[in-house]
Amino acid sequence: MLRQTVPAATLGTMPDSPLLTAAAVAVIAMSIAVVVAVGLKVLRSFRELGTDAERATYHTLHAASQAGQHLRRGLNPAGAAKASRQLRALLGCEALAITDTNGVLAWDGAQDDAGTDLMELASSVLASGRAAVLPAGPEGTGGALAAVISPVRAGSRVAGVVAAFAPSAGAGLVRATGEVADWVAAQVELAELDASRTLLMEAEVRALRAQISPHFIYNSLNAIASFINTDPARARELVVEFADFTRYSFRRHGDFTTLAEELRCIDRYLLLERARFGERVQVSLRVAPEVLGTVIPFLSLQPLVENAVRHGLEAKEGPGHISITAEDAGAFAEVTIEDDGVGMDPGHLRSMLAGHTDGDHVGLRNVDARLRQVYGNDHGLVIETAPGEGTLITMRVPKSQPGHDA
Repeated sequence: MLRQTVPAATLGTMPDSPLLTAAAVAVIAMSIAVVVAVGLKVLRSFRELGTDAERATYHTLHAASQAGQHLRRGLNPAGAAKASRQLRALLGCEALAITDTNGVLAWDGAQDDAGTDLMELASSVLASGRAAVLPAGPEGTGGALAAVISPVRAGSRVAGVVAAFAPSAGAGLVRATGEVADWVAAQVELAELDASRTLLMEAEVRALRAQISPHFIYNSLNAIASFINTDPARARELVVEFADFTRYSFRRHGDFTTLAEELRCIDRYLLLERARFGERVQVSLRVAPEVLGTVIPFLSLQPLVENAVRHGLEAKEGPGHISITAEDAGAFAEVTIEDDGVGMDPGHLRSMLAGHTDGDHVGLRNVDARLRQVYGNDHGLVIETAPGEGTLITMRVPKSQPGHDA
């Protein structure tokens, strides 16, 4: 009879085998518990989306939000092509097209014979501003799909159409296409408003340049002329500074500049003014190096310094002092311009800044309006003044401005 001999080492481990079994069971149990917990979490998160109606509302708003991003610049082929995908999914139609008044900007979905004649089909809608429902076939679109064509009304004009194509054009599709067209119109109006704001900013900068030119240029040229015979070298220096100042002030590119560039412009301006006033204008400057690269609206500091000279010190007897500081204030650069001139009436100043009254301080109002437009109402000028007490103007701008290039 054969007898199998088991090694001693094996004999020593046999009593522990139930422990191994228990450990394996525990691992399996833990794995099952983890799977169940993950499943419950997924189920719970799904339920947190709400009812079917709430989920449908979310998906609708999400699609509209995505499409709106592509129409921020108005009706153009690139934006319309991307937006049409979301809008077709929103309507659940076979195809969707967006046009302006000149041609088809985007077509998404099934191609149909009607696509080649869409502008002809849309001509009555573009002319009348009233939606059209065209059945499929030769009596309608001429193709296999029916069409709902709704006007995109931007203000009082028709800017284009939204056309939805489906096997049949029911009342639900008609109403939904009209709502989508109205929504597209709202995006077009917002894009036009943004464009108008940009044009307004450019117009305001041109107004500042016009304000600089008659008063300052006339006085500067007179000051330069006074040195031609008595101090030709000084006259030549002032001519160079005057040329650099006007070149900067009348440049044609960019709505923004850096604090360093604006301070250089101010230095040239004050050099020319000191040629007129001599020792009557005293200036102190304190600038933190870390804020020199901060982007600010073009010609936003120079008008404030000009206001201090013209309306603060020019009317004052004896010498006057202007203090310009630029400091690091955490996420902001804080610039102050203070003069010890004649000051202003606070009530009149408030009325002027609100645009209720005209006055000589149009530069202040222009800069205040542009700062609020660019950065929000919390970033307008802060002005402390009183008759005979001088004026302190504070401007705070963000140091980080990813969307603005100097």
